[in-house]
Amino acid sequence: MNNEGNVQIHAAVDVAAIEKDLRYIAAIIKQKGRELLSEYTITPPQFVALQWLFEDGDMTIGELSNKMYLAFSTTTDLIDRMEKNELVVRVKDPHDRRVVRIHLLAKGEKMIEEVIQKRQGYLQDILINFSVDEVIHLKKSLIKLHQEMKAE
Repeated sequence: MNNEGNVQIHAAVDVAAIEKDLRYIAAIIKQKGRELLSEYTITPPQFVALQWLFEDGDMTIGELSNKMYLAFSTTTDLIDRMEKNELVVRVKDPHDRRVVRIHLLAKGEKMIEEVIQKRQGYLQDILINFSVDEVIHLKKSLIKLHQEMKAE
């Protein structure tokens, strides 16, 4: 077998290991996130919706449905429950009164900020065993990976 064949085999093994590690990391983060959410009166899908509104601003139910990969009716039910809990409010678009946007209220924003801060604290505790250079390299690699995935 030539060197090119060896490189391809090693690359396939490395890719498989990276994919597996990313899957495990994502599962751990998801589980930790659910543990943190148990302290709040909010479900994981509601948290995801609030996070999208926090990061991207007001949007229609259709836009939010697309971002969350949920049916329109499911997202509507989600918004109804969050509106009852005073986390969001429906507002008419000032430029087109037929359009209704979902707006994040202060209570929802505070909840998102608290949960994100706790998530970051968890990650900071994990990264304590990493050198500064390792953290910088990890950050750069993750940014590059994310950019490549978004570019597709």
